[in-house]
Amino acid sequence: MSEVILSGVKKSFGDRSVIKGVDLEIRSGELLVMVGPSGCGKTTLLRLIAGLEAMEEGDIYIGGRKVNELVPRDRDISMVFQSYALYPHMSVRENMAFGLTLRRLPAGEIDERVAEAAELLGIAGLLERRPAALSGGQRQRVAMGRAIVRRPKLFLFDEPLSNLDAGLRVQMRGEIARLHRRLGATMIYVTHDQVEAMTLASRLAVFDSGRLLQSGPPLELYHRPANRFVAQFLGSPAMNMLEARLESGRLSGRGFSLTAPADLSAASGPVLVGLRPQDLHLADQGPIRGCIEAIERLGSDGYAFLSTEAGPVAARFDPDSPVSVGAQAQVAPWGDSLYVFSPDGQRALRHPGRDAVRQTAAQP
Repeated sequence: MSEVILSGVKKSFGDRSVIKGVDLEIRSGELLVMVGPSGCGKTTLLRLIAGLEAMEEGDIYIGGRKVNELVPRDRDISMVFQSYALYPHMSVRENMAFGLTLRRLPAGEIDERVAEAAELLGIAGLLERRPAALSGGQRQRVAMGRAIVRRPKLFLFDEPLSNLDAGLRVQMRGEIARLHRRLGATMIYVTHDQVEAMTLASRLAVFDSGRLLQSGPPLELYHRPANRFVAQFLGSPAMNMLEARLESGRLSGRGFSLTAPADLSAASGPVLVGLRPQDLHLADQGPIRGCIEAIERLGSDGYAFLSTEAGPVAARFDPDSPVSVGAQAQVAPWGDSLYVFSPDGQRALRHPGRDAVRQTAAQP
C-alpha cells in the first residue's frame, strides 16, 4: 500500500503564501501529474512530500503513515530531478548503486538490482561509462535507474524532461509511461507542459497560485473543466474566451451573436463563452468575423488566429486551403460545442455533451 494523502497543506516563504491549503489523495499505483504554470507551487508541494521543505500546516501520509516529522531518507521515496544530479567522477554502475551502498546492502543484491534496472531502461551496455560520455536522454535514464534500484513506496519526478530536446522528450515520455506500467508503482510527476501531463497521467491535478483547482482523469478535465483557468490551460491552442450576455435565447457580445444552447435558454445575464479552436472552422457565413493575423500549418491541421471585435480568436482550418494573413474571414462553431462560464471565470455553467464533443472532434 503506497497511497499518498495531503490534508490542509500550507507553506509560505516569508510573507508570501505559496501553498494555500491543499487537500489531495494519490491512490496506490497511480501516476498523478501535477501541472500548472511556473510559480504555481507544484514543485514546492513535491518538495514538501519529499521532506525537502517544512510545511507550516497540514498533514502528509505515505502508505498510511504520517510523515510530517520524518526526514527524507525515512519516507521511503525516490526523487528524479530536472538536473539529473549524477556524480561526474562515478560510472553509471556506481551512480546507480551509490544509495544502496550507503545503506550497506550486500554486494550481490546491489549488483542484481542495478542489472535489473539497467535492463529495464535499456542502458545495460552503458554501465561502465561516466556521465560526460552520455547523451541527455541516457543521463535521464541513469537518474531514473538510480531511483528504481531503491524499490521505494513512492517515486517523485520534478520536471525531469525539461532539459531535453523535443524529440527526446517524446521518447522519454513513452519510457516513463512504460516504466509505470511495468513497476505498478505510485508516481507523482510535476510539469508545466500540458502535453506531458495529458499523455502521461492516470490523473491530473491542475494548480494555480498555490491552489488545487481541479483533479481527475485527463480527458475529464479537458472536456469538463471546472473554471476558465483549467479550460484555457488544457488544450493547444488555448480555448477562446468571449464576453457575452445571455438573453432571450441568444449569447451576444461585441460583433457576434450565437444561439444559446437549449439548456441555457431560460437563463440570463453576463457570461463568458468558451470555444475550443478545434471546434471552430472558417466558413463562408459565420457569426464571428475578423482579420487573420497569423496562421500555423501543422501538417494534418492548420490554425488561423484572428483579430475580432470580441478579442483574439483561433480557429481550425484545412492546411491545404488557400488561407492567407491579412484576409478577412468568418468563423463558425461545429454543432454543440459551447462552454459557458460565470463572468469572473471561476465556475463552469455549461459543458458540451460528451456525444457532441466526440462528434465535433471528428469534423474535418
